[in-house]
Amino acid sequence: MSNFRALQSSNRRKTFFLLFFMGVLVWFISYIAISAFGGSGAGVIPLAVLISLVSVWGSFYASDKLVLRMTRAHLIQESDNPKLFDLVQEVCIASGLPMPKVAIVDDPAPNAFATGRDPDHALIAFTTGLLSAMDRDELQGVVAHEMAHVANRDTLVSAVAATTAGVVALVSDILMRMLWFGGSRNRDHQGNQMPIFLAIIPLILAPIAATMLKAAVSRKRESLADATAVAFTRNPAGLRAALEVLARDNTVVAARSSAVAHLYIESPLDASAASKLFATHPPIEERIETLRKMEANPS
Repeated sequence: MSNFRALQSSNRRKTFFLLFFMGVLVWFISYIAISAFGGSGAGVIPLAVLISLVSVWGSFYASDKLVLRMTRAHLIQESDNPKLFDLVQEVCIASGLPMPKVAIVDDPAPNAFATGRDPDHALIAFTTGLLSAMDRDELQGVVAHEMAHVANRDTLVSAVAATTAGVVALVSDILMRMLWFGGSRNRDHQGNQMPIFLAIIPLILAPIAATMLKAAVSRKRESLADATAVAFTRNPAGLRAALEVLARDNTVVAARSSAVAHLYIESPLDASAASKLFATHPPIEERIETLRKMEANPS
């Protein structure tokens, strides 16, 4: 825990670099596609910039509302669940963060997530399955983990990363269709322009690269959020026990869209359906083992 702040700063720098690389990737896709049609590629750069700015701006101001709709979560008041609000307020006092909005997802699968553009506009949500499956210490660990995402600005970065990755995939798909349907018409007029097959390669690889970048951001930040949660509660056993509950449960949330899977404390996607390369979370067993080490060596 002694190098906690250094680790936090390092992860933020890496995340900004990854997001910058995603933006460059959008420009690169556009340039290759226009070159294949015989153009210079310069004219498409402003359009790519505009798409990126609109996406990032939209995700900045509306991420919490979009996530609420996609996860079927609904906001609650303190009178709806006083004990849960008490726990959240305790963690807020320990962390120095403002009180977030609290939401519930009517789902028997235990899980939770956080979203929002900054600590003053944060929202944390819990499934009904998680609230019924965990005791007070375990639930406190989950609350601290989600508030750690808020403190570390993970909620904003994750939303921007997901949006940017989606834009890369969307743009590459559109350009691929343009290339497929329009390339044959321009083939006789390209002269010395780039061969079609060279243009197809980055268009195929771009969505894969975007998914890998989004996954890399989430993996780093889940581990950091676990460490931050322990710093808030001084109780690694609570979060460790909560993760063990999640590890034992095989049910998954109904609204398990890949667009928001990286926000949850445990990925709701089927782990056997994707390789570790594309996983949005580190293996839960590794996270549990790290917390066990913290219990054995408190600092």
